[in-house]
Amino acid sequence: MEKPQGSNTLIWSIVFIVGAIMLLISLSTSRTGQVWVTPTHHAFTVTSETNSNGGAVWKSIDPSTATNGDITWTTYAAVPEVELEDKITSNEASLSWPRTIGLWLAAMFTLFILSFLVGDNPAYKFAEAMVVGTSAGYVMVIGIWDVFVPDLLANLFPETIKGWVLPGLSPEPLEGLGYALHLVQYIIPAILIVMLLWNLMPSGGWISRWPIALFIGVTAGFRMIGAIEADLLAQIRAGIVPLWQTTDGVFDFWLSFKYFTITIATLSAMVYFFFSIEHKGFIGKTAKVGIWFMMITFGASFGYTVMGRIALLAARLEFLFGEWLHFIPAS
Repeated sequence: MEKPQGSNTLIWSIVFIVGAIMLLISLSTSRTGQVWVTPTHHAFTVTSETNSNGGAVWKSIDPSTATNGDITWTTYAAVPEVELEDKITSNEASLSWPRTIGLWLAAMFTLFILSFLVGDNPAYKFAEAMVVGTSAGYVMVIGIWDVFVPDLLANLFPETIKGWVLPGLSPEPLEGLGYALHLVQYIIPAILIVMLLWNLMPSGGWISRWPIALFIGVTAGFRMIGAIEADLLAQIRAGIVPLWQTTDGVFDFWLSFKYFTITIATLSAMVYFFFSIEHKGFIGKTAKVGIWFMMITFGASFGYTVMGRIALLAARLEFLFGEWLHFIPAS
């Protein structure tokens, strides 16, 4: 009999209230949700030596002896919980507000996502939209600075890009026909990009279909070749093996049994997909054997997927109860 919706809401409300009370108690009696760090100072100074490219050589020095011409910076490492009290007592550790805020944001978003167990709610929708939007923005920025600027603009306008954002750029000097072919090689992708952006215009969206068709066709061709080599040919190669296996000239029963099982599984699964033949008699029994092998394969694949998801859940619970609430020692 299905439980009333009201009882489920009441149960989850009690769980959240108890959790909030435990959180308040933990916050008032410990350093829950705090990240304490210890600073490490670094300093480098330039020497009179030069490297193979003619550049200056820098060496590490004591930060206390650094001068205005040296390079100095400070890194911060999180203090393990077992060392926290001693570090705070000796004034070696300080509370890091940026990391603390980041820790709380990570914990809150984890709880927002887990709140979907109760049902679809505004907290889950907010976290989902934030993750999707942040991921899209991150991918766009990475695409611009790791692909668009260094691979396209740096080849079309090398001196401008070198003076703007890539001071270490060393463009290869080209002249004559080589320079013209080099420009054509990168002008065509630039034109395709502009044509693709035409899809955002009020009219003329048909222009963007040409680069889309080219991208899909080229991608399909590369993926087909990769799929044939990685899946089809590899499976055929793995299935065509001698059933009689020896190790150091002696018959190896278990290795032979392994390849015999692979052969039987391959042939019986193929027989199952011969729908032009009625599955009766020997053909029907062979097809049933193929079904057993396929079910075992699907079950193992599903179990492996579930195991991976459980590992992710365990990692998030360890984060909540360890790094955030300090109920268990953080890894």
